[in-house]
Amino acid sequence: MNNSLKKSDKFAGVKGPVLTVVMDGIGLAPTGPGNAVAAANTPTLDYLISRYPMLKLKAHGTAVGLPSDEDMGNSEVGHNALGAGQVFAQGAKLVSQSIEQGIIFESDTWKTLIDAAKKGGTLHFIGLFSDGNVHSNISHLKAMIVRAKESGAMRVRIHILLDGRDVGETSALDYILPFEEFLKELRSDTFDAKIASGGGRMKITMDRYEADWGMVERGWKTHVLGEGRQFASAAEAVETYRREAPVIDQDLPPFVIAENGRPVGTIEDGDSVVFFNFRGDRAIEISRAFEEEQFDKFDRVRHPKVVYAGMLEYDGDLHIPSRFLVSPPLITGTMGEFLANTGVSQLAISETQKFGHVTYFWNGNRSGKFSDTLETYMEITSDIVPFEQRPWMKCAEITDRLIECLYSGKYRYLRVNYPNGDMVGHTGNFLATQISVEALDLQLARLLKVVDELGGVALITADHGNADELYELDKSGQPKRNKDGTIKAKTAHTLNPVPCIIYDNYYRDYYRVKSDNGAFGLSNVAATMVNLMGFEAPAHWDESMIELV
Repeated sequence: MNNSLKKSDKFAGVKGPVLTVVMDGIGLAPTGPGNAVAAANTPTLDYLISRYPMLKLKAHGTAVGLPSDEDMGNSEVGHNALGAGQVFAQGAKLVSQSIEQGIIFESDTWKTLIDAAKKGGTLHFIGLFSDGNVHSNISHLKAMIVRAKESGAMRVRIHILLDGRDVGETSALDYILPFEEFLKELRSDTFDAKIASGGGRMKITMDRYEADWGMVERGWKTHVLGEGRQFASAAEAVETYRREAPVIDQDLPPFVIAENGRPVGTIEDGDSVVFFNFRGDRAIEISRAFEEEQFDKFDRVRHPKVVYAGMLEYDGDLHIPSRFLVSPPLITGTMGEFLANTGVSQLAISETQKFGHVTYFWNGNRSGKFSDTLETYMEITSDIVPFEQRPWMKCAEITDRLIECLYSGKYRYLRVNYPNGDMVGHTGNFLATQISVEALDLQLARLLKVVDELGGVALITADHGNADELYELDKSGQPKRNKDGTIKAKTAHTLNPVPCIIYDNYYRDYYRVKSDNGAFGLSNVAATMVNLMGFEAPAHWDESMIELV
C-alpha cells in the first residue's frame, strides 16, 4: 500500500489551517431532564448548529467496532475511528470471540499462567468489575475462572475495581452479590476462589496518562501488599462505606478482604496475575508497576516475581505488557500516517486526561510518531482535583496554546480534544457538567475567530455522548429516584449520535455536504478532512461526508 495522499484535481484545498475539534462527551439528545448540553448557555454552539451544515454521526456500537448497537461508544474506540478513517473490531468483540472460540485458552500466555498456578501459586485477576463493556466485561472474568478450575488451578483471587461510571453509579452490589454466588458454586475441596480486595476505579489502580500515579500506588498497596481497611466481604465494604459517606461506586475507598485479621489474597512470588481489562489507557501504568525492574514512580515495598499478563497488549510500540492473552486490533493506514507520508505538518493537543486520545488512539494504538519533524504533540497538564470542582478543566489553557500554534503558521492540520463534557459528566453532577459545557462554548468562540482570520476551516464533532444524559430516566422520560428521593444520576456514556459541524466561511462553493441519512459515523471524518485539505481519500477509508463539485 502506498501510504501517501494524491492531490485532488477538483479542489486545491483550504488555504488556511484545517482543524478537527473533538468536544469529548457532547452528544445530541432531546431537551429534557438530565440534558446538561441543552441546559447550558451555549451561544456559539447554538449559532453553529443554526447557520452551518451539521450531520449527526453514529458514535457507538457496530459503527465504532463494538459487538452490538447496544454497546455505548467510548473515547478509545471513538478516536480510533476518527483517526483511522475505518472501523476495526475492537477489544470487547475480540475478547468475546477469542473466549467463545477457545483461542484464548490455547495461547502460550494462558498455559504459562496456569502452569504457575498448578505449581502452587495463586492465580489473581485484577480489573474493572462490571459489564459496561468499555474497559472490561465481567463475563470474560467468569469464563476465565471457570476454565482455570478446569485447567487445574487450585487457588484464585479476584481484585475488583468498582465501576459506577460505565454502569449505574451505585450498582456495585448488583455485581458483587451474584458473583459471590457464582464463586460459591465453583468452590470445592480442590478449588478455592475468593474476592481479595477492591476499591473505586477513580480511587485506585486505573490511572491513565500518568495523571496521578498515587492511584496506582494505592492499588498496589491494596492488591499486592494487602494493606488497607479490612472487611469480611466486598459487600460489607461497600455497604459500610455508603453508610459512612454519600459516595458513588467509582469513588469508593480501597478495601482488603481478611479472615482472622489476615488478608486472603496478597500477591506473592510464584503467583500469576491477569489484568482483565481489554482497553489500554487505564491498564498501562499498573502493568508497568508489575513488569518493570527499574521502577521509580512509587515505592513498591516489594516486587513479587509473578507471571503477569494483560487481556490485550495495551501499547503495541512499547510492548506493554510483555505477555497478553488476546492480540489487539491491528489498525493500519491511519490518517496520521498518510498525512505524514504526504509531508503535511500536524499538531495534536489536549490536556493530560485526553492527551493519549489525540495521539496514541488517533494513530491506531501507536505511541510513537510517524514523523518527528512533521508531527507535534502538545500536552497541557491536567489538575489533580475532582473534576466537578473545576469543571472548566484546562479548556482555556488548551485554547491559548492552540491559538498560538495557529498563528505560528507551522501546522497545516490540527486536532484538539476538549475533555470537559466527558470527564465532568462522569461525576454525575448536573450543575458542574452544565458549567463545563458553557466553558467549552466560550473557547469555541475564541478559537473560531482565529480560524476565520487565517482563512481556515474547522470540523467540530465529538467522540461519544455523556453530558447529554446525566439522569437515569424511566419509561415516561422522567428521572428515576433513589430511596432517599434524590435523582438517580447517570455517569455512563450514551447511545446518542454526536454533532458534526463543518465551519467554513470561504470554500463552500467547492463542495457540497452530503445528505444526512443517518449512515455516517466517526470513521467518515478522516476522508472529509483530507478532502478539505485538497487530497483524495484512500480507497480503503470510509467515504467522505462532502462531495467536491
